[in-house]
Parts: sequence; C-alpha cells; structure tokens
Amino acid sequence: MTRSRRHDADAGGDAEVLAAKAALRTEVWAALTAAKAARFPGAANRISNFVGAEAAAERLRGLSEWRRAVTVKANPDSAQLPVRQRALADGKTVYMAVPKLADERAFFLLDPDRLADPPRTAASIAGAARSARRVRVDEMEPVDLVVSGCVAVGEDGARLGKGGGFADLEFALASAAGLITPDTVVVTTVHELQVRPSGTVPTTPHDAPVDLIVTPERVIDCRAMRGPRPRAEIRWDELTEQKIAAIPLLRVLRAAADYPT
Repeated sequence: MTRSRRHDADAGGDAEVLAAKAALRTEVWAALTAAKAARFPGAANRISNFVGAEAAAERLRGLSEWRRAVTVKANPDSAQLPVRQRALADGKTVYMAVPKLADERAFFLLDPDRLADPPRTAASIAGAARSARRVRVDEMEPVDLVVSGCVAVGEDGARLGKGGGFADLEFALASAAGLITPDTVVVTTVHELQVRPSGTVPTTPHDAPVDLIVTPERVIDCRAMRGPRPRAEIRWDELTEQKIAAIPLLRVLRAAADYPT
C-alpha cells in the first residue's frame, strides 16, 4: 500500500473515534487489495476505484429513485465516474464537487446539453474542466439525488470516507443552502467488501449517512434501519485551523458575520 500522507492528518474531533475510523479504513483497503478488487492506482488512501463499478452504476440506474432524479450531486472520485457518466447520458444535470473543495466556486456544473466531450470524458475531473463551469453554492439548483463515495459503509447507512471530511462539508453546505432536504435520497456505489454490518462503522455527529447502498450484486435500503437523517451542519468545533486554511469556502464563511471567528 502507498505510504502517502493520510487524509485525516488534519482532522479534528475525538481521538478514539478517529483511530477507530483509521483502523477500519486500513482493514477495508487491505481486503480490496488482497482480493484484487481495487483498480489502478490501488485501494489505499482513496475512495477506491473498485472492480464492478460499472455494474453497480447500472444497478443504480434501474432504481425508481434514479429515474425520478433530474439533478444529481456527485463526488469526483473515479469509483463513481460510471455513475456520473450515466447521469449525463440520461440527461441529468450533474453537480460535481471540485476536488478537495479547492475553490470558492466549489462545484462543477455539468449540463448534459452543453458538453464539450462525450459523457464518460465530460464526467471525469479533467473532462469537467472543459465541459463544466464552476459555480458557488448560492448558484446551484435543488438536488434530487446525492451520490457519495465511501471507503466503508454500514448496512444501517453509516458512511466512512477517506478521512478528509470533504463529503460531509459538501453535504452540510448544500443542506444549509436548502439544496438538500431530509427527503433528498443519498446513495453510494461500493464493492461488497466495503459493506459492513449495522453498528460497526464508527461515526460522529457530522457524518452524513446514506439511504441506499448499491453494489454490483444488490441494493440495500438503509432508511428503515436508520430512521430520520440527522440535521447536517458545519461543526466548527471539529474543524482544525489547518483544515479551514486549506478550504477557501470555509475561510469565506468564517469571515462572515453569521459564523464563529
């Protein structure tokens, strides 16, 4: 496995929970690697691009929640590239987060009617630079479906990312802007080795759960097991100064009168 810097290096919060999350990530990445279920460049330290990602995307495509969705917010990782590709091919508008939220205009807007490349290329990070324009949260339309990448996910919907906290921040920002409501469906596509039993994925209050887990083999509806989705909000007390300094939008928000300094 790669020895690159861990994404949770600048994470704040309870040290015991952070350690439990890190241990589970290592376990899942090792399992994907041992089973040869991770594609290039490997499983570790990322939302792993898994064997069967296209089959999972096709299974998601068959769901009524997908068919009803007009606007989709998706993570930018390679594991969900097949989902973004199919969304554009099906005529859906896609908001894709700028990697690491590294711009105050934190989302790419991909309009299926205005693509410079075919959907598969346009849905990649490099392709989005040609086919999309960057937009601020206040320029976005309400979202019908959220696609979130995972390192691990519990059958109760508990989600574990790679440790950077970006997906939860995106979710909180969009929720605060009214773009995501308690009724917005949140899905993930993963390999079966990434699915864990209910109650075994460690979480904190800022972790946004998923409603549907889609693997190449099955669909798991987590909503009955989980109950109502907790209110999503930016938890400033769990953000380190290093994290805030790295994300332009957080710096802007904290400078605003409504946010703590």
